[in-house]
Amino acid sequence: MLETIRNAFKVADIRKRLLYTFVILIIVRIGSQLPIPGVSRDYFAEWFSQQTSALNFFNAMTGGSFTKMSIFALSITPYITASIIMQLLTIAIPKLEEMQKEGEDGRKKIVEFTRYLTIGLSIIESAAMAIGFGNQNLLEDGIGFTSVTVMVVSLTAGSALLMWLGEQITEKGVGNGISIILMFNIVSGMPEDFGNLYTTFVKSASSTTNGLIAAIVIIAIVVAMVVFIIILQDAVRKIPVQYAKKLQGRKMVGGQTSNIPLKVNTAGVIPVIFASSLLSLPIVISQFAGIQPASGKGASLWQKILKVCSQGDWCNFRNFGEFKYTLGLLVYIVLVIFFAYFYTNITFNPVEVSSNLKKAGGFIPGIRPGKPTTEYLSKVLNNIIFIGAVGLTIIAVVPIFCSGAFGANVGFGGTSLIIVVGVVLETIKQIESQMLVRNYKGFLND
Repeated sequence: MLETIRNAFKVADIRKRLLYTFVILIIVRIGSQLPIPGVSRDYFAEWFSQQTSALNFFNAMTGGSFTKMSIFALSITPYITASIIMQLLTIAIPKLEEMQKEGEDGRKKIVEFTRYLTIGLSIIESAAMAIGFGNQNLLEDGIGFTSVTVMVVSLTAGSALLMWLGEQITEKGVGNGISIILMFNIVSGMPEDFGNLYTTFVKSASSTTNGLIAAIVIIAIVVAMVVFIIILQDAVRKIPVQYAKKLQGRKMVGGQTSNIPLKVNTAGVIPVIFASSLLSLPIVISQFAGIQPASGKGASLWQKILKVCSQGDWCNFRNFGEFKYTLGLLVYIVLVIFFAYFYTNITFNPVEVSSNLKKAGGFIPGIRPGKPTTEYLSKVLNNIIFIGAVGLTIIAVVPIFCSGAFGANVGFGGTSLIIVVGVVLETIKQIESQMLVRNYKGFLND
């Protein structure tokens, strides 16, 4: 990876793109420090420290902007949500599906719709936050038209600016701009998290030997998870495809052998995000309404349900009364597997793939075209979805287990690591492809 970056800086155009991306990321970090007018940051930081870990993942995705109540507090989460919604609507609404198949013009229209939806979601989310924080007395001027309007405009403008900056990186920088910003936000909070781990397990150890062992274990777990994520992200099941020979004019064409690459982790990080968001939603809404999870005897049924949904209360082996809330972890695992199947089945259509193969004169060796091919693809797809879902579950559960069992409370988790590793791998591949294209052009010019 370092060799690729070193070689990339030797190419003037790629070097310019890398520096442009770096400047944009500096702007993002500066904006993450600019406070929203009328918000008491000290009171808000104290309020956040008293909450459960339900908001930790959201804060990690914003690069700490959420706890600081900066203009980038919403970050690019509205854009990500809007993109997922548009992707689902494209499959559900025939008109949008036709628009996507129209080529570049159709995709530009869908991108435009995504932008509008992002602004709409930003307004809704910022309004809910303003009202919720106002009820918690976190707005200096209380709930008033001016204070709420200022907060809504600031958060919406910040989210729109980040969306624009992301598009600029995609166009003039390297990699996917939105993904780069999301990765940078997560990475920006990791030094503090590792510092907390060091203070909790290494510095406070009873002896130097115990501290060294703790440091080795922490490093080993992080390295093992990164390696496992790389393997999971790159794992592909290749289905061989043979194209029949046919006569065109006086020549025989076709007969090539190709393959259909099916990624083991077809759904990417989407199932984990969906599962986490679904379980966190009741907690977030309840916290804005001033309702806290169960904290002792006399708790209501709803407060107990909130504690089941809270990842911070799972895997607490030190207290049997608290351990029962680990039931939420089982629900979480079921949701991850369910969304892995759900999302893959709506984004990959075996019937369409089988039909396209038949039209192109291709077939899978040993499988007849048509319905048998569809059934074979569905069978293979279901098998690899399960493997990918199990891999995702392991990555997501390990940090949760370490947090509950050992108190290793950090802002980033398995989901964050998947995003960071996936974006880094994809960006490196794009840089290598750009270098390859330029070397190829140079060879032709010579």
